[in-house]
Amino acid sequence: MILLLITDLEIGGTPTVVRELAVRLKKQGVDVEVACLGGRGPVADQIEVGGVPVHVLGACCAADIRVFIRLGRLVRRQKYNTILSFLAHANVAAALATLGGHGVRLIQSIQTTQPKPRWHWWAQSVAGHWTDKIVVPSQSVADVARTRCGIAPEKITVIPNAVDIDAFAPSPSPGTPGEVSGIGDCPRAGWVGGIQAGRRIGFLGRLDPIKRIGDLIDAMTFLPDGFTLHIFGEGSERAALTEQVRRLGLSARVTLHGRTDAPQDALLHMDCLVLPSDAEGFGLVLIEAMAAGIPVVATDAPGIRNVVRHNQTGLLVPCRSPAALAQAIATLASDPALRRRLVESARQDVKDRFVWEPVLRQYRQLLEGH
Repeated sequence: MILLLITDLEIGGTPTVVRELAVRLKKQGVDVEVACLGGRGPVADQIEVGGVPVHVLGACCAADIRVFIRLGRLVRRQKYNTILSFLAHANVAAALATLGGHGVRLIQSIQTTQPKPRWHWWAQSVAGHWTDKIVVPSQSVADVARTRCGIAPEKITVIPNAVDIDAFAPSPSPGTPGEVSGIGDCPRAGWVGGIQAGRRIGFLGRLDPIKRIGDLIDAMTFLPDGFTLHIFGEGSERAALTEQVRRLGLSARVTLHGRTDAPQDALLHMDCLVLPSDAEGFGLVLIEAMAAGIPVVATDAPGIRNVVRHNQTGLLVPCRSPAALAQAIATLASDPALRRRLVESARQDVKDRFVWEPVLRQYRQLLEGH
């Protein structure tokens, strides 16, 4: 029996990966269960609907050592032969829970290139000594796993994240031209001219400092009033972002919609998806947008650059540059032919590299010890 262990089951990229992996393994006849260290999140319900049992270990905080005891009891009771853990806290918990042996094979997954908090990487370097393999979603994560944790290259396996492309209906009019207007009413954007007004820019993800959502809000000051920004997600940055929108006088153009359980629903509100992060492990939302026929603008950051090919499947800009984000958004809006080319190439790239059939096959080979 296989246990997939994760820190939490809130809405997010890694919980989505765990959900899809668990349910798809179950459909192929694999005996699989899921456990989370924290409280019950909405993804737990989605996993159970797919017929996979979920165990909630109920840690009250990151320092709650009682969760290690609960996990150890679960491992002994259920007699798992393999644990695949995701993210630093879960990787450490799995290592501690299996120190006594119990005949359990341990595989860990690192899903981020985010440099802070540094103790995560120290903890991961310690936990990595007790694991058989380390799974990473991109070459960027493989590189930081080696440099920050000292993990041997032969322990690392790159398995990309994936998407069910049939679940994301292509945008009906990805390249439809609209009226072109100038930027006379935009005091900070004199260099951005001849752009298509009325475009809906979108962000989808956790409201976390590493995502640099404030840069995207700042980018709105370089764009005409016809551009609107729709932010989907919850997180620690919500209050700060709300205040930034108020301070910049953008309340009529920027909407924080809160959490959405289905990315397809959020993507319906977008003509362009923007991911302005400083670092990502992969950026699952990128391939969701690409599958849905939504062109993407993103930063040339670790993880992202392994997914988006500049000027082929999306546009990449330097990190921490609101002006560059605005210029790329304006370029997409003013060039329908470019939009069409990027959308078509991106959707084909998802079909070629990021669909579940080959990815699931890689996971099964890993879990079965091949």
